[in-house]
Amino acid sequence: MKPPLRSFISVFLILLSTSAFSDPQSQAAMLANTCAGCHGPDGNSLGPATPNISGLSEQYIMDAMEAFKDDERHATIMNRIAKGYTEQQIELMAQYFSKLPLKWPKQTTDATMVKAGEQLHIKYCIKCHEDNGRSSEEDAGILARQKMPYLKYILDDVLNGKHEVSIKMTDKLKALHRKSGELGLQQIIHFYGSQN
Repeated sequence: MKPPLRSFISVFLILLSTSAFSDPQSQAAMLANTCAGCHGPDGNSLGPATPNISGLSEQYIMDAMEAFKDDERHATIMNRIAKGYTEQQIELMAQYFSKLPLKWPKQTTDATMVKAGEQLHIKYCIKCHEDNGRSSEEDAGILARQKMPYLKYILDDVLNGKHEVSIKMTDKLKALHRKSGELGLQQIIHFYGSQN
């Protein structure tokens, strides 16, 4: 290849890459594409044990990613993945996913379990997870229509000290578990899984 042509191609590629990704929206979309393998297109997971991340608050996503990055939150792979991103990149992804609509698939739930779970939600969870778990106080995360196997894993991690949440939330979950045991956990999971 002749030097002038090589120079032209090099300059063209540099201009192309900087113009395409200097825009924060383009950067955010590019970064978000790296999440699609596990969390699904647009942050709506197709797997049973991987959470949906679309529609979560920016702060919740940033806090979760920083906790993974600092090995303060238990995960199978997210700790390693999070270490590859800068704070600015995490912020861009958080902004991107927080603006995407939730697309929850219908899950199979048991009506009796849902009814009992609703009572547990009212007794233990409603103050932080308002609107039947659709919104959250203090960036506690959205529980409504989250994948039921994922909810089971995360609740077990909280109970076993592998996932740190506020002392208030931990105490409430432990109280629920002491009073209602594994059945209580399943009931509240069915309740959140049933929400539209």
